[in-house]
Amino acid sequence: MLQHAGRRLLSPLAGPSREAAVLPASQRLYHKNVVDHYDNPRNVGSFNKNDLNVGTGLVGAPACGDVMKLQIRVDDEGNIVDSCFKTFGCGSAIASSSVATEWVKGKSVDEVLTIKNNDIAKHLSLPPVKLHCSMLAEDAIKAAVRDIQAKRASSAKPAAQADETQQAVAAMGAS
Repeated sequence: MLQHAGRRLLSPLAGPSREAAVLPASQRLYHKNVVDHYDNPRNVGSFNKNDLNVGTGLVGAPACGDVMKLQIRVDDEGNIVDSCFKTFGCGSAIASSSVATEWVKGKSVDEVLTIKNNDIAKHLSLPPVKLHCSMLAEDAIKAAVRDIQAKRASSAKPAAQADETQQAVAAMGAS
């Protein structure tokens, strides 16, 4: 029921048929890319946030109430092998999240930092009043990258400390 109501909001002039959802630009409120990602969001879900290979970015826009959680799963070489999202917000926020998860897959954590909100907004043809949605997606990507980097840095410290302890014990045994 909610999805049907959402479709009607995204394209209020549309009738019950799917073909009616893609109206001429002068009559529709949202670009077909937004409608597509809203009706068929890619990568909805979540990973275990405690997994050392998962980075989580949780961001929100107080002005409109949108909240976006974007997660990335990263391999040992620093490449994003999977991503998912959960977003509570308007169709543009959901579409921005969906696009972001598609675009980050297969890229390195450094590469994804080059994805800008303007790129997402342009792809979705977001109107100026909805640009904050693409900004949230960019911020969520950055937050997820910061999270995975922090996890990896903190997990590297105990390993380095263990190496130092082993070296100290070895040095004591040699003397």
